Amino acid sequence: MKKHIKIFSLIIILIIADQLTKLWALADLRGSEGIPVISGVFELQYLENRGAAFGILQDKQILFLLITVAVAVLLTYIYIRIPEEIKYTPLRICYVLLMAGAFGNLIDRVARGYVVDFFYFKLIDFPIFNVADIYVTVTMVLLIGLILFYYKEEDFEFLSRKGKHGRND
Repeated sequence: MKKHIKIFSLIIILIIADQLTKLWALADLRGSEGIPVISGVFELQYLENRGAAFGILQDKQILFLLITVAVAVLLTYIYIRIPEEIKYTPLRICYVLLMAGAFGNLIDRVARGYVVDFFYFKLIDFPIFNVADIYVTVTMVLLIGLILFYYKEEDFEFLSRKGKHGRND
């Protein structure tokens, strides 16, 4: 139980960090021309994103709510099944980052009807994003690397209906 409290505390801390940056963007960037950090390369620029990644599915907030809750339930079910072994720590980190990112943006959708984005790589005209998006992106890169280079197929036996020892869980 103590381990779960630590994990959920980390998720809450990361959500708070995301929300504080968004409150700053609302207060200092909204209505402005933006703030160049590296001229012509990177700037802080306010954007209200009413869609998902790259602005797709505009104004489908109920759909995002349902998907986020369903994915959170599924990921929590998987998280609970992760073995206590140290080699699974990276998966626990992925869970923390993904949940913080998903709920950071969900809070925006529920409270405002849109997600506050503000990081903009102007040089490559990359879509504007936020801290929660960074959590999700880092998680995906980390997961791909873990699956390709760290874990073996048998390391994921905990996901099957039968546990490691062939019994039904």
